[in-house]
Amino acid sequence: MKINEIFYSLQGEGLLIGAPNIFLRTTGCNLRCTYCDTTYAYTNGTKMTIQEILDAIRKYPCNQVCVTGGEPLAQKETIKLLDSLIKKGYSVCLETNGSYNIKKLVGKKSLIISLDIKCPSSGSQEHMNMSNISALTNKDQLKFIIKNKEDYVYARNILQKYKPVCSVFFQPVWGTNPKKLASWILHDGLPIRFSVQLHKLIWGTKKGV
Repeated sequence: MKINEIFYSLQGEGLLIGAPNIFLRTTGCNLRCTYCDTTYAYTNGTKMTIQEILDAIRKYPCNQVCVTGGEPLAQKETIKLLDSLIKKGYSVCLETNGSYNIKKLVGKKSLIISLDIKCPSSGSQEHMNMSNISALTNKDQLKFIIKNKEDYVYARNILQKYKPVCSVFFQPVWGTNPKKLASWILHDGLPIRFSVQLHKLIWGTKKGV
């Protein structure tokens, strides 16, 4: 399969924020979101076997792996990679963009699914597979990237309609005013968590962190 980068850092988002993680960033994505911060992963990467990937991450003092992209499920080998990581004793979080069906992955031991649902400002909301929301379990997480009030109302309506059982995160698009999103959440009393990208606060917007 094709891997864009492998690095060791702190998880910057979601349930595992602040925890050391090994990041496996796959190459390729079927979406082109307007605010994408990993456009370099659309095409750039190196072909690696699953064994080569396992060998490459062995040097890191960590058993938590985040498989991200790009969009990992755009590559057929990704499911085999997830199974191989779990078999080796790693706890794994799969970050996926909401367009691919995740039902075959739900309930896998030692796997957290981090599912995005794209809002209108992304330009990709029409590609979402909304049935994925009902498939998530209480150990998974659902994330909305919010740029403006339209995005916020869109995400709020989805929560009211699908009533996810997992943890839900609202995260402002990097560079927008986080106070506005925080105020909307507090005003409506939404049962969600506000999230920021911790890694960007620490290291900025460079790669490999």
